Amino acid sequence: MKTLHLDADELDLNFDQCLKLANLAADHLLAQQGGAMLLSFWDDDRGLESPHGVSECHFQCPTPGWQDYAGNRGGVLMVNFGRGRFVFCYRPIND
Repeated sequence: MKTLHLDADELDLNFDQCLKLANLAADHLLAQQGGAMLLSFWDDDRGLESPHGVSECHFQCPTPGWQDYAGNRGGVLMVNFGRGRFVFCYRPIND
């Protein structure tokens, strides 16, 4: 999975603001495949993942459950804010 690293710490963006930026970037980067579909995310500030509970079976695994979930469902792009603070995984709509 390719990763777009964005360092926006100086802007003090919250989760929702980062999600909007990630959606725009993913749609742009995957435009030739019909745009982007969000598959999973990690919110380190709140310790939240989506889908909920996917990391339970990944205890002590090198790959977090939310990342593995996306990778096994056609995920091709990860947008990573602040070195893992907020991470969003996408697949193309038309692959």
